[in-house]
Amino acid sequence: MELYSDFKRKDDISRLISLIDSEVKKTVNIMEICGGHTHSIMKYGLNTLLKDKINFLHGPGCPVCVMPVKRIDEAIEIADSPDVILAAYGDMMRVPGTDSSLIKERAKGKDVRMVYSPLDIIKIALDKANKDKKIVFFAIGFETTTPMTAALLEEVISRRINNVLFHVNHVLVPPPINAILDSGDNLIDGFICPGHVSVMTGSGIYKDIPGKYAKAAVIAGFEPYDILSGVLLIARQINESRSAVEIAYKRAVKENGNMKAQALVNKYFTVRDEFEWRGFGNIPKSGLKLRDEFKDFDAEYFFSDELKELRLKTESCQAGRENAACKCGEILKGKSKPDDCPLFGKACNPENPVGACMVSFEGACAAYYKYRNF
Repeated sequence: MELYSDFKRKDDISRLISLIDSEVKKTVNIMEICGGHTHSIMKYGLNTLLKDKINFLHGPGCPVCVMPVKRIDEAIEIADSPDVILAAYGDMMRVPGTDSSLIKERAKGKDVRMVYSPLDIIKIALDKANKDKKIVFFAIGFETTTPMTAALLEEVISRRINNVLFHVNHVLVPPPINAILDSGDNLIDGFICPGHVSVMTGSGIYKDIPGKYAKAAVIAGFEPYDILSGVLLIARQINESRSAVEIAYKRAVKENGNMKAQALVNKYFTVRDEFEWRGFGNIPKSGLKLRDEFKDFDAEYFFSDELKELRLKTESCQAGRENAACKCGEILKGKSKPDDCPLFGKACNPENPVGACMVSFEGACAAYYKYRNF
């Protein structure tokens, strides 16, 4: 029992481990989509406790990790204007672009600022010292954080603030999962689906996983008990030769999700024809953009000439491409694990990240680096 001595619910953890051990007859490959789950699995050693039964594969559920080099380059290009204040969340500041990052650009004197909340943008915009500046918010995240960006835009409009723009990088969970399953070369038996995303969306967004691909799908929370409960439900679906979406996080996730948040997002955003993902390339219907009636708040529209020139330059050289030795893209597709990468823990570490998976708290490489012994 010493293996479980540090758990708050050690008796329950022991029981779940025993059940999984008895019910899993051969190794089951489970992809946890959310980077928060990856972090918890590594922190609590669940991959070690279940090593003979469960092979955890790490999916594209870290919003910082999936941002491609080209989108970082666009943010850097926008920040190059002397009339711009570029605002971004902390993790995005350190993600490498082609030749630089936002934090390096700030060190060079560009007005690049870290924000903790979208509403920090309001304070920056209303500061009298910034009345002649354009405040560009580099908005990222899955369905969890999109409502906060929508709420910010609604506040900007209601208060008639005319110097805020949005560089929208919000993405959706189901399309990359469909892309992985459509590829035909995956070994996935089931999915642990994101908890926080599901609070907003409900469970219906995962219907294709069992319906189209006949794979198990369980929404789980982030405590060890939650994750192990999800693993057990997946194992039982496999043993019973069935596939369904189940909720193992009912204290937070309802079938229909947060309808008010969904309505707010739908008011201001629509789906893009395609969006580029790190490691995947362009995925149809996988990202969001502002609706046409709000294009005056769209940084891509406002800076269209500058970004068009950047894209032409990118196409004519090696810009916008990921480091060839970095396996971040393969990790996000569940084809590799962080310690398969030749750069991991050597040329690539949290102080000097080569790929985005080493930057974010939710990145698989960052979790492996923090919780594994070298």
